[in-house]
Amino acid sequence: MNSLTDVVLLMTAEEKQLFKAYLRTRNKRSDVQNIRLFKIIETDDINVEEKFIDSKDNRDAYHALRKRLYDTLVDFMANRAFEKGTSEPHEVLRLIVVSRLFFEHKLYKAAFKCLAKAESKALKLDHFSLLNETYQLQAQYAHFNTGMSVAEVIGRYNANRRRMEMEEKLNMGYALLRKELADIYHKGKVINFRTLVKETMASLGISLDDILSFKSLYQILFIANEYASLNSDFSLVEPFTEKSYAFITAKEDKAEGQLYYHIYILYLLANAHFRNRRFAESKDYLGKMFVQMQKQSAKYHSRFILRHSLLLALNENYSGAWQAALELTEKALKTATAKSDPVDVNDLRMCAVIICVQQHDKAAFKHLKLFTHSDAWYEKKMGVDWAIRKALVEIAAYTDLDNTELALSRLKSFKRRYKKYLVDVKEDRVFAFAQIVERYLLKPETAQHPDFIRGILSLKTDRAKEDIFVLSFMAWLIAKANKRPVYEVILEMMKG
Repeated sequence: MNSLTDVVLLMTAEEKQLFKAYLRTRNKRSDVQNIRLFKIIETDDINVEEKFIDSKDNRDAYHALRKRLYDTLVDFMANRAFEKGTSEPHEVLRLIVVSRLFFEHKLYKAAFKCLAKAESKALKLDHFSLLNETYQLQAQYAHFNTGMSVAEVIGRYNANRRRMEMEEKLNMGYALLRKELADIYHKGKVINFRTLVKETMASLGISLDDILSFKSLYQILFIANEYASLNSDFSLVEPFTEKSYAFITAKEDKAEGQLYYHIYILYLLANAHFRNRRFAESKDYLGKMFVQMQKQSAKYHSRFILRHSLLLALNENYSGAWQAALELTEKALKTATAKSDPVDVNDLRMCAVIICVQQHDKAAFKHLKLFTHSDAWYEKKMGVDWAIRKALVEIAAYTDLDNTELALSRLKSFKRRYKKYLVDVKEDRVFAFAQIVERYLLKPETAQHPDFIRGILSLKTDRAKEDIFVLSFMAWLIAKANKRPVYEVILEMMKG
């Protein structure tokens, strides 16, 4: 896969036809090979280069042609996006462009009307950069409008400038923290994320209370969710949930123009409630999320549907409706395509394995077989913590389904690969959990000893609400000790 092929795969059938017509109008000679190359790439054939090149002598010419084709394609897609863009920011941008044209031709009345309309739309969107452009043009040409106060325009410009600068700082803070999170998840970097968040916010002079728009709320909630996930403590997110709901309610009239962020915010709120075991509230937010996913001709439906299905299935499972949860999960997996986010697909597969393990169902192996990559691959694509959870679920599955030898082998590789990392990030209880499982595998009768239960309960923290996934692993061990169904114990612990 490469950049050119990636862009071609994004195009609709109509766009491909239009692009070929666009190339024909640009080609000055009949022997230009760009259309032929595009048609070969269009077929998604992995042997494009071999089919296109006759000999080694014209390999350089081939790569030069690919580069020109890519540049032309980007220009075409950019122009089409601007021409066909129906989002409100596109409309504001077009109004600003048209107003500039009117000013150049001294059509001042029409130009100011366009700017007034642009300002009104941009205010509804909380789009500070477009407002900045609008106010600068109004101030620049204010001397042509006797009814306009330059002082008032400058006042609005300065107020907007402060909000824009704050948003820019939030963007920079978000970017820095996302980069560190990527290193934590995918490279196993060890860092005190709590300290990093505080230092980043302080250095930029911003606060997690600075909610300016749906975009800034999304960024704040995303970081808060990741912070809670790293600490396995979603009670840390609770201060943000009420504030977030109040913001959404107050800004309902601006939500349509920031639909992507609105949907993502609802998902993050639903996830926070789920992790805090408030399943009714989580499903309520998922219902609101699904309604938003249908808006603007279901523009973002395919982007979020797998993630929505996953969280809904998890809510059903931990509410006692495991059959409905498994049905939702398998249905969602059937709808996944080559363009689906592999993170969402792998999360759904993991969900299916977890449900089957909790039901002592051998179908868990069917889903486990779909994880065909190495630990290193999953660490890079899904994150180190996700790879650790996957390994623990595999061990549980092999243990439950009487494959002790494979379970011990997987456990041995788990300890060898992740012991140092778990010690470095102070996740000693994960390693302690692995040790307890090993004792059980080597001597199953030890599960009946009082020390076995005490060892499991010692893994609990002092927090009022332990993380739902941590509790699931603990419940699995307790079920072994008490010779009870795993799912039954899990549901009891959910209520505790």
